[in-house]
Amino acid sequence: MDTNAKEQKMRLLEVVAGAEARNVSGQADREIAGIAYDSRKVVPGTIFFALKGEKLSGADFVAGAVQRGAIAVASEERRALEKLPENIGTVELLAGAERRALATAAANFYHHPAQALALAGVTGTNGKTTTTFLIDAILRAAGKITGMVGTTGYRTPRGPRPAVNTTPESLDIQEMMAEVRDAGGSHMVMEVSSHGLAKERVWGCHFQAAVFTNLTHDHLNFHGNFENYFAAKRRLFAGTGAAASRFGVINIDDAHGRRLQGLSQETLTYGLDAGAQITTKKFSRAFTGLEFTAHTPAGKIEVRSSLVGRVNVYNILAAIGAGLALGVAPAAIETGIQELTAVPGRFERIDEGQEFRVVVDYAHADDALRNLLKAAREMAGTGRIILLFGAGGNRDRSTRPLMGEAAGSLSDLVILTSDNPRTEDPLRIINDVVVGLQKVNGSYQIEPDRERAIEMAFDAARSGDIVLLAGKGHESSQILKDRTFRFDDREMARAILRRRGYGKPDATGD
Repeated sequence: MDTNAKEQKMRLLEVVAGAEARNVSGQADREIAGIAYDSRKVVPGTIFFALKGEKLSGADFVAGAVQRGAIAVASEERRALEKLPENIGTVELLAGAERRALATAAANFYHHPAQALALAGVTGTNGKTTTTFLIDAILRAAGKITGMVGTTGYRTPRGPRPAVNTTPESLDIQEMMAEVRDAGGSHMVMEVSSHGLAKERVWGCHFQAAVFTNLTHDHLNFHGNFENYFAAKRRLFAGTGAAASRFGVINIDDAHGRRLQGLSQETLTYGLDAGAQITTKKFSRAFTGLEFTAHTPAGKIEVRSSLVGRVNVYNILAAIGAGLALGVAPAAIETGIQELTAVPGRFERIDEGQEFRVVVDYAHADDALRNLLKAAREMAGTGRIILLFGAGGNRDRSTRPLMGEAAGSLSDLVILTSDNPRTEDPLRIINDVVVGLQKVNGSYQIEPDRERAIEMAFDAARSGDIVLLAGKGHESSQILKDRTFRFDDREMARAILRRRGYGKPDATGD
């Protein structure tokens, strides 16, 4: 992102104030024109934060940053600050504090935009994206100017931009919040991932509404164990360099959600089991959408939504809780929910006039697959469920047999294929999944080529069946060894269906 902000120039000492710097040497009064943590984005007048990454270190890119015009370098690694030209300022950061320092410096540089906004953060294993879209729709229905950050992309009043991470670096978050503030906006809605929390990307941000969806087996390759994973999520509610969140909106049907009660200044609970403050007694299970009455502390809220399935009942209840925490009137909450017709790659229906139903979904872990399959089963009637999915490479291998077990237990036929194999052998990944499938005697076929696998799924489908293309959702590319190429399940499904005579021929004549 472009962090050049000449109209906001500050002195180096002002930019790093409060950033847990052990020492600031030389050039303390020099004006800073921008901040960067990527040496390729350095412009003249920039302070470069040489951060330690999982694979690379910013210390290795200091020379390039200086060549591009950096006038100061901040790092906790001494080697990043040695042998620099005399005209380069240095900021020696406390060990383990460099990401907090970046967050603090970015907030200083952009004049603390979070203080001008009401922040809503959504964390949990599943449901973050949909819940974030719902909260944003509710706020916009109430006439608010908003920004939104999440897995499928980022948006401010300046327009959309592609997502690099679910929760971007603190510098990028502060810049986007400043864009919302400067456009007269009042709210920012964010997916707050466990990685983002552990890496201090929202350090110093006070959340008006902190939402917890659920916690299931995921990301243990990063966190090491499940308790560390939970501890990262917990930070959103207890506070990350700021006061505890104003409202915690908690799913109390989840055992880990119950452990979060009392961390926020106030708690709103939601769920389908007894005792939740925001709940519903019954809901429809149609392929066309949901209808139900939500019972809340603010009275009844009538829900009409294009979203489907039990899992989206939870997401809607969570969004209602966030809306109430943000002071939105029930009527605007109803309107916002109804106006959100779809979320990219989340139970997204593909209709080219074929006699079977096709759904693209991002489900890429065992619990998400289980929820997806249960939702489809509720709507399948006498039709069969055909599930196509793969598991990601260079990720937690322990989830793969669990995914196979969930798939084999709840679908009639599984087509095992590739997701993003990355540097792993696709067949090795598939074999890890097969262990779970064989445990439950699931019916499956194997085709590593994802396009051919989709063809196989459609070959097997009959009238009334539901074909689920899971794992990639909104993603538009596939990563295989050292190359990345375009692959969007939605585009591919439509193209294959049109080659078979459904829908309208595309521009290539297929």
